[in-house]
Amino acid sequence: MQISKVALGWMLAGLACVFFGTGGIAAGDDGVLKPIDQRFAAADGDEVPSFQKHVVNLFGRLGCNGRACHGSFQGRGGFQLSLFGYDFQADHQALFDEASPRVDLDVPDESLIIAKPTDDTLHEGGQRYELGGWQHHVFRRWIAAGAPWEKTPLKLVQLRINPPEIQFEKAGQQVQLQAVAVWEDGTQEDVTPLCRFQTNDSQVAQIDEAGRVTATDAGDTHIVVFYDNGVVPVPVFRPVSDQFGAKYPKVPAPTRVDELVVEKLRKLGIVPSELCSDAEFLRRVCLDMTGTLPTPLEVERFLADTAADKRSRKIDELLETPQYAAWWATKLCDFTGNNEAQLVNVTPVQGTASQQWYDWIYRRIAENTPYDDLVAGILTAVSRPPDQSYLEYCKEMSDLYRAGSQDSFADLPNMTHYWARRDFREVDARVIGVAYSFMGIRIECAQCHKHPFDQWSKDDFDQFKNLFAGVVANGNAAPNPETRRQYDQLVQQLGVGSLRGNDLRRELPRLLREGKSVPFPEVFVNVPQSRTGRGGRGPAAPPTARLLGGDTIDLTKTRDPRVDLMDWLRSEDNRFFAPAFVNRVWASYFHAGIVNPPDDLSLANPPSNKALLDHLARGFVASGFDMKWVHREIANSRTYQLSWQPNATNAGDERNFSRAVPRRLPAEVLYDAVQQATSSDDEIANLQRNVRERAIAIPGSGNRAGRARTSAYALTIFGRSTRESNCDCDRSMESSLLQTVYLHNDQEVLRLIESRRGGWVEQAARQLRGGAAETGTAASGSTEARGQRYLQGQIAEAEARIRRLRQSGDKRAAEQLQTRVAAMKKRLESLQPAKVAAPAPTQIATADLNGLIRQTYLRTVSRYPGEDEIGRARQYLEESGDPVKGMQDLLWALLNTKEFLVNH
Repeated sequence: MQISKVALGWMLAGLACVFFGTGGIAAGDDGVLKPIDQRFAAADGDEVPSFQKHVVNLFGRLGCNGRACHGSFQGRGGFQLSLFGYDFQADHQALFDEASPRVDLDVPDESLIIAKPTDDTLHEGGQRYELGGWQHHVFRRWIAAGAPWEKTPLKLVQLRINPPEIQFEKAGQQVQLQAVAVWEDGTQEDVTPLCRFQTNDSQVAQIDEAGRVTATDAGDTHIVVFYDNGVVPVPVFRPVSDQFGAKYPKVPAPTRVDELVVEKLRKLGIVPSELCSDAEFLRRVCLDMTGTLPTPLEVERFLADTAADKRSRKIDELLETPQYAAWWATKLCDFTGNNEAQLVNVTPVQGTASQQWYDWIYRRIAENTPYDDLVAGILTAVSRPPDQSYLEYCKEMSDLYRAGSQDSFADLPNMTHYWARRDFREVDARVIGVAYSFMGIRIECAQCHKHPFDQWSKDDFDQFKNLFAGVVANGNAAPNPETRRQYDQLVQQLGVGSLRGNDLRRELPRLLREGKSVPFPEVFVNVPQSRTGRGGRGPAAPPTARLLGGDTIDLTKTRDPRVDLMDWLRSEDNRFFAPAFVNRVWASYFHAGIVNPPDDLSLANPPSNKALLDHLARGFVASGFDMKWVHREIANSRTYQLSWQPNATNAGDERNFSRAVPRRLPAEVLYDAVQQATSSDDEIANLQRNVRERAIAIPGSGNRAGRARTSAYALTIFGRSTRESNCDCDRSMESSLLQTVYLHNDQEVLRLIESRRGGWVEQAARQLRGGAAETGTAASGSTEARGQRYLQGQIAEAEARIRRLRQSGDKRAAEQLQTRVAAMKKRLESLQPAKVAAPAPTQIATADLNGLIRQTYLRTVSRYPGEDEIGRARQYLEESGDPVKGMQDLLWALLNTKEFLVNH
């Protein structure tokens, strides 16, 4: 009988696993096997290389399984390896592929994995190693032993790097890294020659293939070491001044956050900036915490307060405002993906799901629901409890949607829309979305191959996604025959049993308005059953899922595996859930996250201050996942309250939080700031009360998600999150020419400044004339003015209602409401007084121009102007032919300053 070389290879591989080992291999005094380049320096020897430990990692070290070579999706030259390795069976099979075998068991030196990469001419990728070198000996001995491989992957317990931290003092210094692999059987091996290395900032430190680190410029970074599924970052420091270590000056550190920040700054010789002024603190914390400018009156009162604890009291005060709940609900909608375009047909009434999603989160932030409970209401959401029938569920939901209902979607215990959206239909999308939303990691690479910057393999991804495979969320699906029977019964009673798809969906809003209970989509979980083995030969292994880096779950023994996932996430030692949230909150208060970008908590992207991240995460868990604890802990720190003005040591620091780094305001915050800055005092008070009309409270993303008072165009060009992918990059904080043009010349901005009824310039014009109501509107406190504002609010609400009615197909009700709006607009016109000319310069000689100038600064840049600023502005106003136009120009100029556009 003749046996092919491929078959023979597989037979010998099995035998080699039995007869060959690593016994007798020389180890050092510490019990660590010597490096492979020493053990295989000679061609002869008894040791047989391990496929997983040595051969695959050597492929990686040589670049063979990289995406530019055989690791690409097409492979190269008829040979394909798994990208970055770790699919050991596929890689071993590829070496013995019938069409183009890379291994010759009869003549090992004729094997293509030796013949090609040692020949610069023959190999398209050039010479990767030399004949007679240790790499050659590794491959040759492995092939000569029958090319064995470990059918059950070995578990790497630890990749230990020495030294664990590097402190340089000058450029050109070098340190050699040593990597020791610790396996589950207790074996330890120096694997430095098999590791891949990268630097996260080559301007601070460089590293060669041998693991030798060289200092370059001053600063800090990480060197990352890769071996098997181990990814270990090594901190590298080089002080930026001579004030490091024992020479570091005494710096105040009143909180634990400050102590941990200063602890690292001491290693770098970076001295933090001084504290910011009270005006800077108030503006900064209001914008960061509530997405809202402080009002002029708020600034004046805060600056006049002499109490030592006024900053901490202001933080507590802001955390109780509706603006805080609105802005952070918007942020959580960013992270969870509240995108109106993905919520079509989620409910029978179109255009409501996005608002319901927002309201559900807003309620829990306003009530300070523990974050883990908030997430559990999303992550483990189902539409109805087991003891509620489908008909009872449909009646409950129909009552909720009925006009005049006192109930709200926010009252429901679960937020099912997260699972019902269109971009969550595929299980892979759910894995990526959950990992992004609640764990702060980017796992999409592991869909196809070993993650290049983390420990996750394709098998990890596939096992994790089994947690979500049983979740069903579509219109008329039924978890069991009884539910299907109730659904059929309901549509027959409604007389729409013959309708399908859009025809049925068009009828449901009408039936709801008539007081009928209509069928609702639902989210439920199918529990998989145990499977039988092949050919019916007894039970097979039960369907399982595996938590990322955690336990395996028997899916036949759990009602909903997402509950197991939630229990794991909220556990004290989970390294994703709490760190992801506190890191995102930190990033919102600073220019960067402790891990940056904040949505990439991968091993190769380590925190800039691990002790700080650990402190915040542990404290968050210990607080019972109290979201306000995180805000207080950060905002009360001296680190958060530092000035943006640098000193000689921290001018170049943008990763260690030694100073505030000015950053452009987010789109919604900036839009609202322009609205508020151009408003009268009465209008500002109205904006503070009616937060739902603000851009920071727009529920979904996309143009359809806007409100009557907001501009989709402005929000788009300033980078509002599109929520189109699982990435923080959906929100842009970049500057652009369009933003400048908008603030300089857009008709919306000019209207707010020049002709806005109830605006600041109009209020200033009245003051210039001594309070006379002769500038085109009624005095702000008059009965006429209150009537105008009431009608304007009623018109805005009615027009928003008209749009929703038209979206839901109720044209008749929309037309009736439109008639009422026309009547209200006519009434509003009758309340408008006739305009008169602006006061002449001679008429304002006694007016308090200085007071108006101060008020303009307070409502824009949230501080009092300096004497020189008052002098220049007063001179401009006095010399202008039209003082009202002069006030418009002053307001326009301040809105276009960097001081207004950035948070500092």
